[in-house]
Amino acid sequence: MLELRNVSKVVGAATHIDDVSLTLQHGSLNVLLGPTLSGKTSLMRLMAGLDRPTTGSVWFDGKDVTGVPVQKRNIAMVYQQFINYPTMTVYENIASPLRVAGIERAKIDREVRQAAELLKLTPYLERTPLNLSGGQQQRTALARAIVKNASLVLLDEPLANLDYKLREELRAELPRIFAEAGTIFVYATTEPHEALLLGGNTATLSEGKVTQFGSTIEVFRKPNDLITARTFADPPLNTIVLRKSGAKFLLDGGVSLPVPADIIGVADASYTIGFQPHHLSLQRPNDQAVPVRAKVSITEITGSESFVHLDFADARWVMLSHGILDLTADDEVEVFIDPRHIMVFDASGRSVGASQLAA
Repeated sequence: MLELRNVSKVVGAATHIDDVSLTLQHGSLNVLLGPTLSGKTSLMRLMAGLDRPTTGSVWFDGKDVTGVPVQKRNIAMVYQQFINYPTMTVYENIASPLRVAGIERAKIDREVRQAAELLKLTPYLERTPLNLSGGQQQRTALARAIVKNASLVLLDEPLANLDYKLREELRAELPRIFAEAGTIFVYATTEPHEALLLGGNTATLSEGKVTQFGSTIEVFRKPNDLITARTFADPPLNTIVLRKSGAKFLLDGGVSLPVPADIIGVADASYTIGFQPHHLSLQRPNDQAVPVRAKVSITEITGSESFVHLDFADARWVMLSHGILDLTADDEVEVFIDPRHIMVFDASGRSVGASQLAA
């Protein structure tokens, strides 16, 4: 078990990590999700022992390892910017941690070839890294992490340089490999959909703070606050500030949204309503859906999907729709909000729940 206890990292006047506490179990997959400069790499470096926290401590299996250097820990780390030994062949690069550990030759050969097969490196085992593509070099670094059989594996956006097909295969395969070995597996990404594909647990990060940690699907569906909800939305979360009046949230033009039954008792006040782009549609999804008139700003077509940017009142929304939508700027369209999927946040950005119900 890896524990971070009230860990902070301050460099000069900048706080890179701000009072983070996390507990990660053996055999678990843990995603660090956040935008660039949110603290993902800084947190991984503290986990690995590459950096020492300014305050707080790092524990592994009940032992304080805060001052233990990375060389004395059983850790593997792979960055987006791959690192390989340039004068060694792919085979020797993958085998290097096993040779350092004194593993016998037959087992080294077996482990190296199994990892190479998984990562489609078998034809390149006798090449040196300079004779490989960027994606092949990244796969070599990943294979070395796999054979090391480390207690803690840290992957910092490791699939970014790979082609789409291999990236999808590895997203499915890597968690299984490390889980079977009982490894604590930590994977950093900026992409919410990648966190959802990987599953496991997710810690959302913003400005060096962990805003929420838990089951990935729970964090996605039930964010504790608006920052977490926005971190876990791509395209960006749709939001609008509305006034609650009794059982309704009041929109422009006499339109209203029903207040979810579980929070109908909260005080009448202004709240921020959030909903995902795929919960806005041109067709009514159910009898509860509420129609609103919005103006098209721009339409982005990706092939199988269309992202329609809409202006409603003072808000800018994005609607994600399957297929190609032939909409042009300034078109006025009727779109439907599904109230079953709205998230409600108070003036401080906290999710509104049962604890905030009026007495």
